Amino acid sequence: MTDTTVNAGIAHGLYTEGEAIADTKAPAGPIAEKWTKRKFEAALVNPANRRKLDVIIVGTGLAGASAAATMGEAGYNVKSFCFQDSPRRAHSIAAQGGINAAKNYKEDGDSVHRLFYDTVKGGDYRARETNVYRLAEVSANIIDQCVAQGVPFAREYGGLLDNRSFGGVQVSRTFYARGQTGQQLLIGAYQALERQVAAGTVAQYTRHEMLELIVEGGRARGIIARDLVSGEIETHLADAVVLASGGYGNVFFLSTNAMGSNVTASWRAHRKGAYMANPCYTQIHPTCIPVSGDHQSKLTLMSESLRNDGRIWVPKNREDCEKDPRQIPEDARDYYLERIYPSFGNLVPRDIASRQAKNVCDEGRGVGPMVGDFRRGVYLDFTDAIKRLGRAAVEAKYGNLFDMYARITGENPYETPMRIYPAVHYVMGGLWVDYDLQSSIPGLFVTGEANFSDHGANRLGASALMQGLADGYFVLPNTIRDYLAKGPFEPLTEDAPAVAAARTAVEERTARLLAIQGERSVDSFHKELGSIMWEYCGMERSEEGLLKAIDLIRGLREEFWRNVRVLGSADTLNQSLEKAGRVADFLELGELMCIDALHRRESCGGHFRAESQTEDGEALRHDDEFLYVAAWEFAGGDGDGEMGAPVLHKEDLVYEAIELKQRSYK
Repeated sequence: MTDTTVNAGIAHGLYTEGEAIADTKAPAGPIAEKWTKRKFEAALVNPANRRKLDVIIVGTGLAGASAAATMGEAGYNVKSFCFQDSPRRAHSIAAQGGINAAKNYKEDGDSVHRLFYDTVKGGDYRARETNVYRLAEVSANIIDQCVAQGVPFAREYGGLLDNRSFGGVQVSRTFYARGQTGQQLLIGAYQALERQVAAGTVAQYTRHEMLELIVEGGRARGIIARDLVSGEIETHLADAVVLASGGYGNVFFLSTNAMGSNVTASWRAHRKGAYMANPCYTQIHPTCIPVSGDHQSKLTLMSESLRNDGRIWVPKNREDCEKDPRQIPEDARDYYLERIYPSFGNLVPRDIASRQAKNVCDEGRGVGPMVGDFRRGVYLDFTDAIKRLGRAAVEAKYGNLFDMYARITGENPYETPMRIYPAVHYVMGGLWVDYDLQSSIPGLFVTGEANFSDHGANRLGASALMQGLADGYFVLPNTIRDYLAKGPFEPLTEDAPAVAAARTAVEERTARLLAIQGERSVDSFHKELGSIMWEYCGMERSEEGLLKAIDLIRGLREEFWRNVRVLGSADTLNQSLEKAGRVADFLELGELMCIDALHRRESCGGHFRAESQTEDGEALRHDDEFLYVAAWEFAGGDGDGEMGAPVLHKEDLVYEAIELKQRSYK
């Protein structure tokens, strides 16, 4: 590499390097004993003192609802916030295929250590070892908890819970409820949450959006929120704040996320000092309904579980791409995943399946309608499964997914192969946390997709639900008590300088957005940002493209603050204003994502640098240079386009229980 390449980010003044950081909370000793040891060492809070402690939890998905329910059950005073009209509308409800747990019901060789190993390997050795082992260790508890709540997991003939496989593994460890697993798990967590609301330990604030974090004396002490119905700006104080606000995939505009999903809670915390870790690690899900034109506002996920029985293929010859797939003979089909990866076949990890789908479409062998210059689709074919199992068995396992596909596309997947293509789905990056799930701001804890800790550079399928419930039910309640044992902290009032300043900042930002009165809609800026991100920071990145993207985003952000038009007023329901604040944060996040992708001159998992690949096009890591977490510190900015160069703090990744290897699924 040339000096220019090696120092591209620094050479262009895009970032500076700061002091190294480390996780100091994970105990010493064998990895299998660390969690037990940490739970014992963490200070206790006696039941009488819990009633004196206030905890704010932002988000009511699996991580937030389970945490609020558990903390309320323990006797703390909890305030639960969501911007939806009900906690049940959290995006966790959209998860389909299943939840992982190392119970080894199939007697096929699974174990806690194998789940741990598969997760670290699946993340291309860019996750923190200690956190991942704990996740695998508590996974079995989650299933027991959810069964006790009445979650209707699928069962085998003998009555035991059934399992299926997901990508990146060779065992069956995924528990599921048809294609509605997220919905059923969220109902379980929601019931637990509402029980505590009824008991008076949890106060529920729906249609409220966090717009600022209150930091006083170096500690997180509350939030500023907007009542989305009345427009009122509210101050909420507490002894600790938990962010369970999900991921930021909507920075790409088109994604499988709910349209309201955003980064604002995390980004406001980042601007107050919380480090943002590995923001460029984005998951592109290989099994989504393809883009059909420029009219769409979101994309739809088809569960990865379909890859258990569906076979993925494209025509071998370009001239067959316009044909009815049923008219293409078997010897003219390329089952490319089975051909390239015979050991794992259609169940390779998501990043690999996505890149290979892109490759065959780039070769001109994609199927479906032309979108731009390409046919962006591959077939997911259940013909063999229907012949082998019978249509009734396929309907029992995947019926609601097939129905959803038919409603959206107008095609019958029982008769004609589905068409799928990769789309932005999940983000592995998020706020940096230590073993206790505490961010770089004392008193600010981060759970679920909002933190970075468990998935490295690529999340294995069915692990998002596992992490969300593990964090909320079993991890956070055991670690946050070590911090809360030091409380209650000095009483804080709404007229305290730090509190008043946070509220004023929200009011001034709101007024500023409404006062611009430009000519472009909020959505037009969001859509343009998404196009830049997908083109230059999507499935493949390069130094040239990322530098171009950073310039384009900076120009777009400057225009946003000069030319956006936000309709309505601040003192009422105003979705235009809501979206404007979220897009303003996306415009800052997008630049950091590109800077992070630029500085990491290697390919790993979902981060694929064109300059770093093997001879056969696989991701090529550089462990000698990049075996670390990239934790970014906000370096200031005036909030209307100008941002300081972020500071990079490196946390070295140390693997003691797993040997570093070049990842292979062949």
